[in-house]
Amino acid sequence: MSAYAADPERDRIHPFLSDVAEIRRRARRHIEQGAATAAGATGREAVLQLLNAALATELACVLRYRRYSVMQTDIVPDALKHEFTKRAQEEQSHADQIAAHIVELGGEPNREPSGAPDRSDIGYGDDEMLGDMLAEDLIAERIAIDTYGEIIRYLGEHEPATRQLIEKIMSAEEGHAEELANLRDDIRRRERAAAAAGNAGLATEAMR
Repeated sequence: MSAYAADPERDRIHPFLSDVAEIRRRARRHIEQGAATAAGATGREAVLQLLNAALATELACVLRYRRYSVMQTDIVPDALKHEFTKRAQEEQSHADQIAAHIVELGGEPNREPSGAPDRSDIGYGDDEMLGDMLAEDLIAERIAIDTYGEIIRYLGEHEPATRQLIEKIMSAEEGHAEELANLRDDIRRRERAAAAAGNAGLATEAMR
């Protein structure tokens, strides 16, 4: 998803996706600046900036999944709200690990990054389907995975503890992405089946 370019109209409709993409753009700038100023070595300041970018990504996802878990709507079935609560807890655990590592390195965790604003006031339209929402989540997960992959490559053999932490989190996010893809496929099958049943009912009614 490295080609996810800015689009004002899409960003207005999908603010969460826009936030995650912006966090990635910022991380890539840190990588470029770090590589240029550190003459091939991994600078401490660049590492801290990248860790805060990773923290911003996790916090954005925490907000997203927490919102799902409390939405007062039929869009998200009650049976799935527990799963989203669990997902939010997992992302919060990642955020806490990253924040703790930033402190270990002598930095200051930014728990309210500008790239991950609280979007709790952003509503979903009544016509938005859960499958569409999950598709947005899946894209965001893949952007995050790509970002973590770039951070790992930048770190190389430097900062092994930081690299191992990011590798561990990236592995978990890859699992999340696979789960989201499977869940989205299942939801889409159910939506198509429901639509087909509805159309069949209308056709039967019209024949009477």
